[in-house]
Amino acid sequence: MPMLVPEEQPPALRDVTSDVQRRGRRLRVGAWKVAGDLPASFRYAAQGLAYGFASQRNFRIHVFTGVVVFGLGLWLRLAVDRLAVLVLTVAAVLVLELLNTATEAVVDLAIGRQFHPLARIAKDCAAAAVLVAALSSLLIALLLLVPPLLIRLGV
Repeated sequence: MPMLVPEEQPPALRDVTSDVQRRGRRLRVGAWKVAGDLPASFRYAAQGLAYGFASQRNFRIHVFTGVVVFGLGLWLRLAVDRLAVLVLTVAAVLVLELLNTATEAVVDLAIGRQFHPLARIAKDCAAAAVLVAALSSLLIALLLLVPPLLIRLGV
């Protein structure tokens, strides 16, 4: 999409552009302008992680389970590539849990305390994505951990 010159911009955007130019700053177009700098971006991400950990029971359960699984993998002396697979599967579950939390927050923001069937679908599908990832992660962990665990236990 080509950039619009100030004369071609909608009136509201033209006003913002001229105001920014009057103050001697260039207008930066894009999502990166929300956070003023890289440390601010990391700070926002850390706040999101902290919120997820503090407010979401399932996120805490997944973090705890991931730490246990990774510790078990280290104890069993799994190869680095197998440990990496475990880390990726746990990370996928945590990412989806955070996206589920964000989806729920945005839906609640958009509709408030009202019921809407599309809101239910959005929330249910986001939760289902977490469930699918968690079940897949469990299966992968079992496939990677059970054989060496049985050998280690002498069974």
